[in-house]
Amino acid sequence: MLVTLRRRLSVPSLRRRLGVRLRSALAAAVVVAIASLLAGGVLFVTARAILLDNINTAANDKAAQIAAALTSGSDLPTLLRPSARDRTVVQILDAAGRVEAASDALAGETAISALRPGPGERIKEQRHLPGVHEEPFWIVAQGVSTPVGNRTVLVAESLDTVGDGSDAVIVALLLGLPLLALTVGVATFLFVGRTLRPVEAMRLQAATITAHNLHERLPVPATDDEIAALASTMNTMLDRIEASSAAQRRFVGDASHELRSPLATVQANADLLETAGLPATAARSVGRIRTESTRMARLVEDLLLLARADNDQLRTRRQDVDLDDLVYTERERLAELHPNLNVRAIFDPVRVEGDPDALLRVVRNVIDNAIRHAHTKITISVAGRDRMAEIVIGNDGPPIPPSDRERIFDRFVRLDGSRSRMDGGSGLGLAIARDIVSAHGGTLTADDLDQGAAMRIRLPLPTTFNDSSAAEPYVSRYESS
Repeated sequence: MLVTLRRRLSVPSLRRRLGVRLRSALAAAVVVAIASLLAGGVLFVTARAILLDNINTAANDKAAQIAAALTSGSDLPTLLRPSARDRTVVQILDAAGRVEAASDALAGETAISALRPGPGERIKEQRHLPGVHEEPFWIVAQGVSTPVGNRTVLVAESLDTVGDGSDAVIVALLLGLPLLALTVGVATFLFVGRTLRPVEAMRLQAATITAHNLHERLPVPATDDEIAALASTMNTMLDRIEASSAAQRRFVGDASHELRSPLATVQANADLLETAGLPATAARSVGRIRTESTRMARLVEDLLLLARADNDQLRTRRQDVDLDDLVYTERERLAELHPNLNVRAIFDPVRVEGDPDALLRVVRNVIDNAIRHAHTKITISVAGRDRMAEIVIGNDGPPIPPSDRERIFDRFVRLDGSRSRMDGGSGLGLAIARDIVSAHGGTLTADDLDQGAAMRIRLPLPTTFNDSSAAEPYVSRYESS
């Protein structure tokens, strides 16, 4: 459960840490851009409609004024004057379509429109005027009945104000939209970053929590919000994990201690029975009792060692250890106990600082594991390279699947599925070996070989060690098979 918690809260790179902020900023910028486009489109259509309506109203009013003047016989020169910048021009046509009067801007021009409404009618169109006027005009044609006959009033209103207004809206969108989206994106990035600071503090703290410091807790923000609730929930879960882990360690430690005395009694009585001259059948039973009690004693010792490791009480002595001598001794034991196996061993002189008994146990556990999986051959090498002492113990058995190369170091894990007491082991050997190697500042990993699998033990070398493999060709101290 603790490993799962750390994996969920741990973020391995800066890119992932900034991922939420970047996604939030981009999402906010995109939403603002889309909303601004929609709002700008509505504004554009609305503004253009209002401007067109204003121009149409002005043209209608002008046409109505001139029609009233024609009907009453009033003077027209004032009404025929163009508005500022020639935005409004007028023509009056007779019944034959000839121009009777016009604004100065249209002097000498023919009729600006072919519209000929009847008296009292009004027709509209949009078109360009002849002459120098490049912008389109909105033309209102109104028929008028006068004392001297029917007349047609043509009023043309320039649409350049509509174009200017539309252009202003488009320019505002083109300039303001990127600036607005950028501003919102940056602001969102900064604000989300400030909001996620407590989460980052929780992540950093969670990354430091291991089985050895379960008493640590995540910082709880002062704000009464969802992040504070998350921190409180995580701390409550850590409380339960710590209590469960402590109870488990106490149980394993207490049970192991309590089992040592009765096991010692069983072994002592088995020793006495072996010398009592019992019948053959009873003697075989006593032999089995002694074998199983020895195996159980070894299992109890393993559990005690793991309990000390869990409680951070795995203390190791520090003295010079010749790894090549230590591994050579185990190689001799292997050759004596399993003469049917082909053992290939190559040793370089390598010395480290550590606990010789603990390191011997590591090598023995790994070799015993290799024996259980080997078909015909085991390889052992000791060398110093890259400022690390390296022991590689391989076998020609089945390779270890990549997905199981970490799981095999968990307790009571056996990939072969064997539950045989004689062949399957207890499933604690590799877990104990990794704990001891970790206590020495090293690593224990599983690798592939061309045929089979290997366990690689790496331990830090003393600063005074001369790494001969980096300075001269490889020279063996021992090489045997």
